[in-house]
Amino acid sequence: LTGAAGYVAQRMFAELHERWDLVPIDVQPTSRDGRPVPGIVIADLTDPDRDRYRQHFRGADAVIHCGYVRAPGLDATTWQDNSDAKFWAEHRNVALAYNVYRTAIEEGVRRVVVASSNHAADYYERLVWAGTLDMVTPEMPPRSDNWYGWAKAAYELLGFVFATGQVDGKRLEVVEWRIGGPRDDDIDHVRPGDIKMMHRALGAYLSRRDQVQQAIRMVETPDIADEHGVPFLIVYGISGNTHRFWSLASARQKLGYAPEDDSQVNFA
Repeated sequence: LTGAAGYVAQRMFAELHERWDLVPIDVQPTSRDGRPVPGIVIADLTDPDRDRYRQHFRGADAVIHCGYVRAPGLDATTWQDNSDAKFWAEHRNVALAYNVYRTAIEEGVRRVVVASSNHAADYYERLVWAGTLDMVTPEMPPRSDNWYGWAKAAYELLGFVFATGQVDGKRLEVVEWRIGGPRDDDIDHVRPGDIKMMHRALGAYLSRRDQVQQAIRMVETPDIADEHGVPFLIVYGISGNTHRFWSLASARQKLGYAPEDDSQVNFA
């Protein structure tokens, strides 16, 4: 589990740690609230010298990649920033994803699950709110208007190359996890009367237990191959929200995902 001290990884850490022989990797030993991460391995996976950390991948069945490099002076709320500094930080994130894929295939890892983002295709949201599109599906070409989303789309395109078997003559099974809103407070930030933002907050919601279920199924589902035999899958990371505008079809059909939560019920 890379980025193991980060928010998304910590949200599912306890359940995954209990279920699997987990190797948590990060550049820092504590979570954002200062708690030590059990068994943490300190390693910088942005380093192009993969020999410095490949031993942590050796013998692994799967990798869940949540690692992320932030732009200096910018936090997670500035994903729409299209500054030069943001581009170069996201450029490092693409290289980071490459290192994870490459090390995994070199060390015989079966599958890599990558924390992509809904922002890999966030341009389509403009069309949803304009009323010209109803649902965004994983089969639609990734489209974004910001460096953050561009980098996530690049993760996905990189992953497909590794899944085709054209790298080192081996196929790496790859799942791209387009995580939505893994928080319980998005509704609190919607201004009264802003129906579109309310719809967005309700539609994007991902509960903690649904996140855990998806993570487990993305690792343990035996066959994720597409109709051409390529083991590559994109799934949206959301709960079974009545207000969703991203399709859960691939998660339900390929992974057997059965969400337990619906934001309309949770926040009624």
